[in-house]
Amino acid sequence: MKLSLLIPVLNEEENIPHLIQAVDAAFVNERDVTLELVFIDDGSRDQTFAVLTELGTKDARICVIRFSRNFGSHAALLAGFERCTGDAAAYLAADLQDPPTMLITMLNKWREGSFVVWGTREQRDDPWSAKAFSYVYSTLMQRLALRDMPRTGLDLCLVDRKVIEAVVGMREKNTSIFGLILWAGFPQVFVPYHREARRRGKSRWTFAKKLKLVVDSFVSFSFFPIRLVTYLGFGLSMMGFAYGLFVMIRAMLGLNPVQGWSSLITITVFLSGVQLLMLGIVAEYLWRTFDETRRRPPYLVQELSGFQAKVEIKPQNDAHS
Repeated sequence: MKLSLLIPVLNEEENIPHLIQAVDAAFVNERDVTLELVFIDDGSRDQTFAVLTELGTKDARICVIRFSRNFGSHAALLAGFERCTGDAAAYLAADLQDPPTMLITMLNKWREGSFVVWGTREQRDDPWSAKAFSYVYSTLMQRLALRDMPRTGLDLCLVDRKVIEAVVGMREKNTSIFGLILWAGFPQVFVPYHREARRRGKSRWTFAKKLKLVVDSFVSFSFFPIRLVTYLGFGLSMMGFAYGLFVMIRAMLGLNPVQGWSSLITITVFLSGVQLLMLGIVAEYLWRTFDETRRRPPYLVQELSGFQAKVEIKPQNDAHS
C-alpha cells in the first residue's frame, strides 16, 4: 500500500533532515508500505524550499508544494490532500513533537477498517499557556460544535482515500480541516500518545493564528454564536421591560426620586457594547459567506517540485466521421 505523509512547513530548514531520518527509522520494518512525502512550504522565508528541493533530487519520495505566501496550516493540508496519491494520507508536523513511530500504530488501525485514525494527546511537554488554550478550545468545540472532539486535542491524523476525496470535494475556506473530517462522520478511532517538547526552531503557531482558528471553527461548525445573539437580545429586552415596569410602578406610588446620570450612562455604555458584540458576531458569519461567494482559491501555488506531470489524454479524431 501507499501512504502519503502531508507535512506543512514554515521556516523549518533546521528540522527537515532530522524529520526524514525519524520517518525512515519509524518505517524501517514496514516493507509493504510505500511512502510519499508531500511537503507544503507555507510561505517560508528561510532556505526551507531550497533544502527540500535539494533533498528531492536524491529522494524520489519527496514532493514539494510551495505557496506564494503564508495561507495557514489548514490550507496547506488541503493542498496536500488535493495532490497526494496514497491509499491513505497522514498529517505530520515538521517540528517532531509528534513522534513518527505513532504512525505505525495508526496505520495498523486503518488496516483494521477505520477510515479515520486520530492521535490524541494524552500527555504533552508544552508550555502551560498552550495546554490551557488547547483544553479550552477542545472543550468548547466538543460541547457546542463537534461532539466527537476529544478534550485533549488533536494533532495527528491518518485518513482513508475516501475521506480525502470527501474533504477535497467540500472546498471550504476559513475552516478547520480536522473539523471537516470529524463532521464527515466516517468510522474513526482515537489513539493516545505523548506529545514531546519542540527541540529545534521556533513555533509559528501564534496567538493571532489560534484566535482565527477559534473563530473559524465556531462559525463553520456551530450556530451557537448566532443563538447567543438571540438569547442576549431577548434577555436584555426582558430586563429593560422589567426595569421600565418597576419605574412606572414607583412613579404611580409617588416613590420615584430624581434619577442620577451615573446609572443612565452605565446602562447606555453596557447596552452599546452588547450591541456591538452582536453586530460583530453577525459580521463574522456574513464575511465568511461573502468570502465564499467570491470564489477565491484557499491558497496559491508558486512552485511545484517532485510531482510527475499529468498526461492529458485527448480523444482521437474518428477518420470515418
